[in-house]
Amino acid sequence: MAKKAKQNVDKIVKKVNKEFEKTSAQIEGLVNDALKQFDSLQNQVQEPVRKLLKEIDELRDREMKRFHEEFERRLEEFHELQSSILERLGVASKEAGEEVKKLTDEVSKEASTAAKKSAPKKSAKTASKSKASASKPAAKKPAAKKPAAKKPAARKAPAAKAAKPVDKSDLTLVKGIGPATAKKMKDAGITSIDQIANPSAEDQEKLKAFSNVKGYSQFTAEAKKIS
Repeated sequence: MAKKAKQNVDKIVKKVNKEFEKTSAQIEGLVNDALKQFDSLQNQVQEPVRKLLKEIDELRDREMKRFHEEFERRLEEFHELQSSILERLGVASKEAGEEVKKLTDEVSKEASTAAKKSAPKKSAKTASKSKASASKPAAKKPAAKKPAAKKPAARKAPAAKAAKPVDKSDLTLVKGIGPATAKKMKDAGITSIDQIANPSAEDQEKLKAFSNVKGYSQFTAEAKKIS
């Protein structure tokens, strides 16, 4: 009887163990399925975020590039305007210097004419007395020399300053070329104004890269004025 009861208990234990193993396997499968679904969901979430971050980076790069290009263009326009104003001021100073020189010459000429007119002339009465004195045998006294009227010194025109030698390596002297364009030209191999004024075939090819710069068609003519 006891033996039979023991066998029944063993069967129950085995059955319970079997059910426990089966349940454990099911739970483990459910956990694995949940982990797989979580990984898939995580990938689905991360992919749009990664794509959005990439688009933001690209947009930022485009905007920064556009900003730098716009800044360079505005800076170049400013330098071109500055060069134009300085060039006009230089021409105006030159013209003013020529006017001053011309006016000084005229004043000097008028002063010389006035000095000649102011020289003392002998009156008719003085001339007759001189003739009467000459007819008498009396010894002539040596006439005291009258001090000659000093002519007003003519104003000297200001000496023109010696022209400074042109630095032909400074490409910004050419009208229309600003510092930014000059730097790009030097990087391309155009290092002298002579290469712009009288470009070789090779230089012409290099200059074509700057055909979109404002005033490009006048670069050679402006460079020839300097060289």
